[in-house]
Amino acid sequence: MMEPDFPPRRVLVIAYYFPPMGLSGVQRTLKFVKYLPKYSWRPTVLTVEPRGYYAKDESLMRDLDNPDITVVRTAPAGPGKLSKKDIVDLPPERMRKTLSRFSDVFFIPDNKVGWISDAVKRALQLHKENPFDLIFSTAPPFTDFLIGAAVKAKINKPLVLDYRDPWVDYPFKFYPTPLHKQRNIALERRALRASSHIVTTNRRVKEVLISRYGFLSYVDIDIIPQGFDPEDFAWVKEKSAARAHSDKMKITYAGVFWEDRIPDYFLQALHDLFHEKPKLRGRIEAVFAGNFREENLKLVSRLGLQDTVKVLGYLSHPDCIREIVDSDVLWVIVGDDLGSPGKTYEYIGAGKPILGCVPQGFLKHTIEEAGGQTVAPDDVVGIKKAIAAYFDQFERHALKGPKPDIIEKYNRVSLTGSLVKIFESLIVT
Repeated sequence: MMEPDFPPRRVLVIAYYFPPMGLSGVQRTLKFVKYLPKYSWRPTVLTVEPRGYYAKDESLMRDLDNPDITVVRTAPAGPGKLSKKDIVDLPPERMRKTLSRFSDVFFIPDNKVGWISDAVKRALQLHKENPFDLIFSTAPPFTDFLIGAAVKAKINKPLVLDYRDPWVDYPFKFYPTPLHKQRNIALERRALRASSHIVTTNRRVKEVLISRYGFLSYVDIDIIPQGFDPEDFAWVKEKSAARAHSDKMKITYAGVFWEDRIPDYFLQALHDLFHEKPKLRGRIEAVFAGNFREENLKLVSRLGLQDTVKVLGYLSHPDCIREIVDSDVLWVIVGDDLGSPGKTYEYIGAGKPILGCVPQGFLKHTIEEAGGQTVAPDDVVGIKKAIAAYFDQFERHALKGPKPDIIEKYNRVSLTGSLVKIFESLIVT
């Protein structure tokens, strides 16, 4: 894409989750911000001090080392407001679910709603000091959308909403009463009506929005998928020695397990495969890069997979990319047809074969288009057969990843260019 020849324009990026906070939720926003200056857009990110979060990754800050990028922080909201620590332990899944449901009962749209007043006030101050041409708000948390709508009402600049996940139709959103759901619908409708354009990560989220809100048309929403940053992989490959071929196939999962994204079926499939083919024990290694809960470790022990499973814990983004590049096969699990895990696209960027435990839908198509194998998330027999098939290819040195043209579809540089096209279409000259 040609770089524009207009003078630099300024965009306010509203993003509660932002580096040095870690985990996959920050990557999309970070990479947009990193590459916007390439297209003559100067981003100012309005975010919070990183307190009371599950992960911190200082390595991500190097992407912000650009005089055309400004980051402004306020005090956090929700649990982060009460925490004196930057990083808190990830609770057991049962407790996390309970806390999440509790939050959905008492806070609408989410427990970051207390950030609205401070964020709007700071945004207006920033605009007065150096006016913005456009507002870009990314969610979750969906409090970000309400802030964007409030700021637009004050400064009358175009507002672009970026759905990383669905709001009302989020599969794990808890509605204790019909009134809770109606209130969320009313708030989402208000944000959408205030918006100038909408971006989603996949077609299913676009479909549910158009279906629910009759005032939206097909042209009001663009799909910009998750992606990978080629510089991340170039940096890792430059710093790392090439992995020598091993007689052990390495399958890696990068990310956190929660709700219906669990390792149980995959681990059971490995157990069953070793029972049927004992000679494969010691020839396959399952690596988990990310927070691994105590209940997951207990399952590994119960299935007798201690000699097969390697748990690395939370890794910085460069170290995580290094593990991905160093693997033979990459595994992802998603239980619903709305989720769009960012790591899947970094898997594609690594050029590796993918085993996707996913339902029917866009993600299944994405993985298969990239040459990967897919099975239903809870299909233990199917997972077992897929692992065995990949091992057979591994033995024959016949493992193949996605083709270059498929990889290029998810390049963060060109995806940011697509976002800039939307920005430019909204600017009145």
